[in-house]
Amino acid sequence: MGTGGTATLGPVFATPRPAVVVALPGTGSDAYFARRAFGPASAAAGLDFVAVDPDPDAVIESYRTALDDAAARGPVLAAGISLGAAVAVEWAADRDPAGISGVVAALPAWTGPDTAQCPATHSAAATAAQLRADGLEPVLARMRASSPGWLADALTRSWRSQWPGLPGALEEAAQYKWPEAALLESLDVPLAVIAAADDPVHPVTVGREWARLAPRSVLTELTLDEFGADPGILGRLALSHLG
Repeated sequence: MGTGGTATLGPVFATPRPAVVVALPGTGSDAYFARRAFGPASAAAGLDFVAVDPDPDAVIESYRTALDDAAARGPVLAAGISLGAAVAVEWAADRDPAGISGVVAALPAWTGPDTAQCPATHSAAATAAQLRADGLEPVLARMRASSPGWLADALTRSWRSQWPGLPGALEEAAQYKWPEAALLESLDVPLAVIAAADDPVHPVTVGREWARLAPRSVLTELTLDEFGADPGILGRLALSHLG
Protein backbone atom coordinates (compact mmCIF):
# COMPACT_ATOMS: atom_id res chain seq x y z
CA MET A 1 0.00 0.00 0.00
CA GLY A 2 1.43 3.34 -1.08
CA THR A 3 0.80 6.87 0.13
CA GLY A 4 -2.72 8.20 0.15
CA GLY A 5 -4.22 4.72 -0.08
CA THR A 6 -2.91 3.99 -3.57
CA ALA A 7 -2.17 0.30 -4.05
CA THR A 8 -0.15 -1.18 -6.88
CA LEU A 9 0.15 -4.80 -7.93
CA GLY A 10 2.47 -5.96 -10.71
CA PRO A 11 5.85 -5.47 -12.34
CA VAL A 12 7.79 -2.66 -13.94
CA PHE A 13 7.95 -3.36 -17.68
CA ALA A 14 10.93 -2.84 -19.97
CA THR A 15 9.27 -1.16 -22.95
CA PRO A 16 10.46 0.78 -26.01
CA ARG A 17 10.73 4.47 -25.25
CA PRO A 18 7.60 6.13 -26.67
CA ALA A 19 8.02 8.54 -29.54
CA VAL A 20 4.75 10.08 -28.38
CA VAL A 21 2.16 9.70 -25.64
CA VAL A 22 -1.42 9.98 -26.93
CA ALA A 23 -4.06 10.74 -24.29
CA LEU A 24 -7.71 9.90 -24.98
CA PRO A 25 -10.42 11.33 -22.69
CA GLY A 26 -13.50 9.57 -21.45
CA THR A 27 -17.13 10.00 -22.45
CA GLY A 28 -18.12 13.66 -22.47
CA SER A 29 -14.64 14.75 -21.46
CA ASP A 30 -12.03 16.65 -23.45
CA ALA A 31 -8.37 17.15 -24.26
CA TYR A 32 -7.95 19.64 -21.41
CA PHE A 33 -8.66 16.99 -18.79
CA ALA A 34 -6.62 14.33 -20.59
CA ARG A 35 -3.74 16.80 -20.68
CA ARG A 36 -4.00 17.36 -16.94
CA ALA A 37 -3.99 13.60 -16.36
CA PHE A 38 -1.03 12.62 -18.54
CA GLY A 39 0.72 15.79 -19.71
CA PRO A 40 2.82 16.68 -16.65
CA ALA A 41 4.37 13.22 -16.30
CA SER A 42 5.05 13.08 -20.04
CA ALA A 43 6.77 16.46 -19.91
CA ALA A 44 8.84 15.43 -16.89
CA ALA A 45 9.98 12.34 -18.80
CA GLY A 46 10.83 14.38 -21.90
CA LEU A 47 8.17 12.65 -24.02
CA ASP A 48 6.24 14.24 -26.85
CA PHE A 49 2.58 14.41 -25.95
CA VAL A 50 -0.76 14.73 -27.73
CA ALA A 51 -4.11 15.15 -25.95
CA VAL A 52 -7.02 14.40 -28.26
CA ASP A 53 -10.21 16.43 -28.37
CA PRO A 54 -13.05 14.12 -29.43
CA ASP A 55 -15.06 14.95 -32.50
CA PRO A 56 -18.62 14.90 -31.09
CA ASP A 57 -19.88 13.59 -34.43
CA ALA A 58 -17.40 10.68 -34.55
CA VAL A 59 -15.79 10.19 -31.15
CA ILE A 60 -14.24 6.76 -31.59
CA GLU A 61 -13.08 7.39 -35.14
CA SER A 62 -11.40 10.63 -34.06
CA TYR A 63 -9.50 8.71 -31.37
CA ARG A 64 -8.38 6.01 -33.79
CA THR A 65 -7.28 8.60 -36.34
CA ALA A 66 -5.18 10.40 -33.74
CA LEU A 67 -3.51 7.12 -32.74
CA ASP A 68 -2.82 6.20 -36.37
CA ASP A 69 -1.31 9.62 -37.03
CA ALA A 70 0.90 9.35 -33.96
CA ALA A 71 2.10 5.87 -34.93
CA ALA A 72 3.82 7.36 -37.97
CA ARG A 73 6.25 9.03 -35.53
CA GLY A 74 7.35 5.83 -33.77
CA PRO A 75 6.26 3.76 -30.77
CA VAL A 76 3.07 5.06 -29.16
CA LEU A 77 2.09 4.99 -25.52
CA ALA A 78 -1.72 5.00 -25.79
CA ALA A 79 -3.18 6.43 -22.58
CA GLY A 80 -6.95 6.42 -22.21
CA ILE A 81 -9.56 7.19 -19.59
CA SER A 82 -12.83 5.21 -19.55
CA LEU A 83 -14.03 5.07 -23.17
CA GLY A 84 -10.60 6.28 -24.25
CA ALA A 85 -9.02 3.34 -22.42
CA ALA A 86 -11.17 0.88 -24.33
CA VAL A 87 -10.37 2.45 -27.69
CA ALA A 88 -6.65 2.42 -26.82
CA VAL A 89 -6.77 -1.30 -25.97
CA GLU A 90 -8.67 -2.21 -29.12
CA TRP A 91 -6.36 -0.12 -31.29
CA ALA A 92 -3.25 -1.70 -29.75
CA ALA A 93 -4.64 -5.21 -30.19
CA ASP A 94 -5.01 -4.56 -33.93
CA ARG A 95 -1.46 -3.33 -34.57
CA ASP A 96 2.11 -4.63 -34.66
CA PRO A 97 3.30 -4.68 -31.01
CA ALA A 98 6.67 -3.35 -32.14
CA GLY A 99 5.04 0.02 -32.75
CA ILE A 100 3.47 0.29 -29.31
CA SER A 101 5.28 1.16 -26.11
CA GLY A 102 2.27 0.25 -23.99
CA VAL A 103 -1.32 1.04 -23.11
CA VAL A 104 -2.73 2.84 -20.08
CA ALA A 105 -6.32 1.92 -19.22
CA ALA A 106 -7.59 4.29 -16.54
CA LEU A 107 -11.08 3.66 -15.15
CA PRO A 108 -12.25 0.92 -17.52
CA ALA A 109 -16.01 0.60 -17.30
CA TRP A 110 -16.94 -2.82 -18.69
CA THR A 111 -15.83 -6.04 -20.37
CA GLY A 112 -17.61 -7.42 -23.42
CA PRO A 113 -20.37 -6.35 -25.80
CA ASP A 114 -23.32 -7.09 -23.50
CA THR A 115 -23.61 -3.73 -21.75
CA ALA A 116 -27.13 -4.19 -20.37
CA GLN A 117 -25.78 -3.86 -16.82
CA CYS A 118 -22.99 -1.37 -17.56
CA PRO A 119 -23.36 1.75 -15.36
CA ALA A 120 -21.40 3.92 -17.81
CA THR A 121 -23.67 2.91 -20.68
CA HIS A 122 -26.78 3.76 -18.67
CA SER A 123 -25.31 7.09 -17.56
CA ALA A 124 -24.40 8.15 -21.09
CA ALA A 125 -27.79 7.17 -22.51
CA ALA A 126 -29.73 8.87 -19.72
CA THR A 127 -27.71 12.07 -19.96
CA ALA A 128 -28.15 12.20 -23.74
CA ALA A 129 -31.92 11.83 -23.34
CA GLN A 130 -32.03 14.60 -20.73
CA LEU A 131 -29.99 16.91 -22.95
CA ARG A 132 -32.31 16.36 -25.89
CA ALA A 133 -35.37 16.96 -23.71
CA ASP A 134 -34.22 19.86 -21.55
CA GLY A 135 -31.20 21.47 -23.18
CA LEU A 136 -27.68 21.96 -21.88
CA GLU A 137 -27.95 24.40 -18.98
CA PRO A 138 -30.66 22.61 -16.93
CA VAL A 139 -28.78 19.32 -17.25
CA LEU A 140 -25.53 21.02 -16.27
CA ALA A 141 -27.21 22.42 -13.17
CA ARG A 142 -28.45 18.98 -12.13
CA MET A 143 -25.06 17.42 -12.82
CA ARG A 144 -23.28 20.05 -10.74
CA ALA A 145 -25.66 19.50 -7.84
CA SER A 146 -24.91 15.78 -7.69
CA SER A 147 -21.19 15.61 -8.56
CA PRO A 148 -17.91 16.32 -6.75
CA GLY A 149 -16.68 19.82 -7.45
CA TRP A 150 -13.67 18.77 -9.52
CA LEU A 151 -15.82 16.56 -11.77
CA ALA A 152 -18.57 19.17 -12.10
CA ASP A 153 -16.03 21.79 -13.20
CA ALA A 154 -14.41 19.44 -15.71
CA LEU A 155 -17.69 18.33 -17.26
CA THR A 156 -19.13 21.84 -17.35
CA ARG A 157 -16.19 22.96 -19.49
CA SER A 158 -16.16 19.92 -21.77
CA TRP A 159 -19.93 19.66 -22.21
CA ARG A 160 -20.17 23.31 -23.23
CA SER A 161 -17.29 22.89 -25.67
CA GLN A 162 -19.00 19.89 -27.33
CA TRP A 163 -22.47 21.39 -27.48
CA PRO A 164 -24.65 21.03 -29.58
CA GLY A 165 -23.01 17.75 -30.65
CA LEU A 166 -22.85 16.41 -27.10
CA PRO A 167 -26.04 14.28 -27.12
CA GLY A 168 -24.84 12.44 -30.21
CA ALA A 169 -21.43 11.88 -28.65
CA LEU A 170 -23.02 10.42 -25.54
CA GLU A 171 -25.30 8.20 -27.62
CA GLU A 172 -22.28 6.90 -29.52
CA ALA A 173 -20.65 6.04 -26.19
CA ALA A 174 -23.84 4.35 -24.97
CA GLN A 175 -23.87 2.12 -28.06
CA TYR A 176 -20.22 1.18 -27.78
CA LYS A 177 -19.38 -2.51 -27.30
CA TRP A 178 -16.55 -2.83 -24.80
CA PRO A 179 -13.51 -5.06 -25.41
CA GLU A 180 -14.15 -8.75 -24.97
CA ALA A 181 -12.20 -10.94 -22.57
CA ALA A 182 -10.59 -12.76 -25.50
CA LEU A 183 -9.16 -9.51 -26.85
CA LEU A 184 -7.62 -8.65 -23.48
CA GLU A 185 -6.19 -12.16 -23.19
CA SER A 186 -4.54 -11.76 -26.60
CA LEU A 187 -3.08 -8.29 -25.91
CA ASP A 188 0.65 -8.56 -26.64
CA VAL A 189 1.79 -5.22 -25.19
CA PRO A 190 2.20 -4.02 -21.60
CA LEU A 191 -1.01 -2.75 -20.04
CA ALA A 192 -1.16 -0.47 -17.01
CA VAL A 193 -4.65 -0.55 -15.50
CA ILE A 194 -5.65 2.19 -13.05
CA ALA A 195 -8.95 1.65 -11.23
CA ALA A 196 -10.82 3.68 -8.62
CA ALA A 197 -11.90 1.64 -5.63
CA ASP A 198 -14.99 3.80 -5.00
CA ASP A 199 -16.25 4.65 -8.49
CA PRO A 200 -19.75 3.25 -9.15
CA VAL A 201 -19.65 4.16 -12.87
CA HIS A 202 -16.29 2.46 -13.45
CA PRO A 203 -16.37 -0.49 -11.04
CA VAL A 204 -13.05 -1.51 -9.55
CA THR A 205 -13.93 -5.12 -10.34
CA VAL A 206 -13.67 -4.29 -14.03
CA GLY A 207 -10.16 -2.91 -13.62
CA ARG A 208 -9.16 -6.00 -11.71
CA GLU A 209 -10.63 -8.20 -14.44
CA TRP A 210 -8.74 -6.37 -17.20
CA ALA A 211 -5.48 -6.73 -15.30
CA ARG A 212 -6.13 -10.41 -14.66
CA LEU A 213 -6.95 -11.14 -18.30
CA ALA A 214 -4.12 -9.23 -19.97
CA PRO A 215 -0.91 -11.29 -19.95
CA ARG A 216 1.46 -8.32 -19.40
CA SER A 217 -0.39 -6.11 -16.95
CA VAL A 218 -0.03 -4.05 -13.82
CA LEU A 219 -2.92 -2.89 -11.64
CA THR A 220 -3.04 0.25 -9.54
CA GLU A 221 -6.01 1.15 -7.34
CA LEU A 222 -6.70 4.63 -6.02
CA THR A 223 -9.68 6.63 -4.80
CA LEU A 224 -11.75 9.24 -6.60
CA ASP A 225 -10.61 11.82 -4.04
CA GLU A 226 -6.99 11.13 -4.97
CA PHE A 227 -7.80 11.38 -8.65
CA GLY A 228 -9.87 14.54 -8.27
CA ALA A 229 -7.28 16.31 -6.15
CA ASP A 230 -4.45 15.50 -8.54
CA PRO A 231 -5.39 14.20 -12.03
CA GLY A 232 -1.68 14.05 -12.88
CA ILE A 233 -1.41 11.00 -10.64
CA LEU A 234 -2.58 8.93 -13.62
CA GLY A 235 0.43 9.86 -15.69
CA ARG A 236 2.89 9.37 -12.86
CA LEU A 237 1.51 5.95 -12.03
CA ALA A 238 1.48 4.89 -15.68
CA LEU A 239 5.01 6.04 -16.46
CA SER A 240 6.33 4.35 -13.34
CA HIS A 241 5.54 1.10 -15.16
CA LEU A 242 5.58 2.06 -18.85
CA GLY A 243 7.83 4.32 -20.89
